[in-house]
Amino acid sequence: MEEAIEWVKRCPNPHEGEAEIEIRQVFEAEDFGSELTPELRKREERLRAQVSEKKP
Repeated sequence: MEEAIEWVKRCPNPHEGEAEIEIRQVFEAEDFGSELTPELRKREERLRAQVSEKKP
C-alpha cells in the first residue's frame, strides 16, 4: 500500500481542480497458488528490490 501511495503522489492530475484517486488491491502473490513457482517468486523479489533501489 505504501508503494502505491508513493506512485499516486507522482501521478499528474488529468483534470482541472481537485481530483480523487482510489487505490485498490487487485491481487496478492498467494492468489496465484501453485502457478507462482519458487523461481517466479524469487524473480518477483529481485524486481521489487530493484525498484526499491531506484526510488529517490
